[in-house]
Amino acid sequence: MKPYYQDEFVTLYHGHCLEVTEWVAADVLVTDPPYGTKRWMKNVMSGNRLDRHEADNRKRVSGLDIAGDHNTEVRDEVLTLWGKKPAIVFGTWRSIRPKNVSNRLIWHKLGRFSGISKEPWYPNDEEIYLIGGGWQGKPTATVITTHEARGNHAKQIKHPTPKPVGLMEILINKAPRGVIADPFAGSGSTLLAAKNAGRRAIGVELELEYCRIAANRLSQGVML
Repeated sequence: MKPYYQDEFVTLYHGHCLEVTEWVAADVLVTDPPYGTKRWMKNVMSGNRLDRHEADNRKRVSGLDIAGDHNTEVRDEVLTLWGKKPAIVFGTWRSIRPKNVSNRLIWHKLGRFSGISKEPWYPNDEEIYLIGGGWQGKPTATVITTHEARGNHAKQIKHPTPKPVGLMEILINKAPRGVIADPFAGSGSTLLAAKNAGRRAIGVELELEYCRIAANRLSQGVML
């Protein structure tokens, strides 16, 4: 299949990752898959102003939803295809974790505030699951903190859930050697982080508009 975008380090395909499977030949999976956020948002929308605000923000940012985000079925099919190779997979405590998780990291989003909540707390973290072995580098804490204004970041990139490139670089720098795969490439943060690290990467993205955004970021070498 002809790539949507390609340079010295990155190859990006437009299509469904279960149909465009070139990514399976890579060595390390680093991805932010759909994991059922639509389902739990629907359950709490009537009672929690924070989650309602978050859902409204997602719609305003790009006008597009995250495909397949009603459950974890596509994520689990991807991980079955991937097998026992090393993987870094974003997720949430609200959904069932992937199988064979060897460790769990916490992404602490310092400065992130979604809106007003009836509860005395607001969510500013996500879980990151490690599968397989071969991780390298000096041991560090399992909590990774980034300083950011999430709403501005999403609006600037025009994707509802962009991951900071700096965060992805931290993860990739501890990953085993080899080609990075991201079958849910989104706005291209994983691919850009791999390119910044001098590593080859293969991505697949279903939404054409997100492919355009990712290709634009990759071609300009942006740092966000």
